[in-house]
Amino acid sequence: MTNAEILLPEIVAQRIHLVRGHKVMLDEDLAALYQVATRVLVQAVGRNARRFPPEFMFQLTDDEWSALRSQNVISKGRGGRRYAPYAFTEHGALMLSSVLKSDTAADVGIVIVKTFVQLREMLSTNKELAAKLMELDRKVSGHDQAIAGLINTIRQLMAAPQEQARPIGFVQPGKASK
Repeated sequence: MTNAEILLPEIVAQRIHLVRGHKVMLDEDLAALYQVATRVLVQAVGRNARRFPPEFMFQLTDDEWSALRSQNVISKGRGGRRYAPYAFTEHGALMLSSVLKSDTAADVGIVIVKTFVQLREMLSTNKELAAKLMELDRKVSGHDQAIAGLINTIRQLMAAPQEQARPIGFVQPGKASK
């Protein structure tokens, strides 16, 4: 992939995972985007630990890492990692661009922010669409019940009225006929 292709929001969006209810990017994915070794990225974070509070970055548990590998078919590679990767939220990924201090880092930071904004907009649009569908469903189900009631009433009106047979002859009031 060329540098321009790496910076496409679609490519960046593919590297965003949902962990602990947060949209995050893994250290190795960010290292590839920022064009540095994962080890260099982690060292830069370690030197600037104050800039990465828990809401910006956290380390995955072994279970979370195993689940991500199985969901996304991430290979273990030769020898695998000695530690679980770090996960960076949008703010943590952006903070990396200030810590790494390069033109590439600045460009990547901008693309990452734009990608997260696009994802938020898509989620917002989907929520609005879901709400509109629920409202339409509620209206239609109400109409269905009203239509069913109308059809039953029309059927009753269309049914031939049952005529009561009049007795033949003179019936005295108060006496029941046999």
